[in-house]
Amino acid sequence: MTQSKPEIEALLTPAEVAAAFGVYVQTVARWARTGRLKSVQTLGGHRRFRPADVQALLEADSRWITAHRNW
Repeated sequence: MTQSKPEIEALLTPAEVAAAFGVYVQTVARWARTGRLKSVQTLGGHRRFRPADVQALLEADSRWITAHRNW
């Protein structure tokens, strides 16, 4: 029998997340620190983000902006 290797999930860097939201990297770090966005710490102590968590926050922010738009 052959054993399959577990699939490694691609993670996003703070810079990639910041670009997706149009914010500074420091803002993304604050979101992670305060729990607004879940992060994974690497062995070197750097934060990485799961694409599904980032997508969920993008969608939540989009719904909030749409609901509070004053046009």
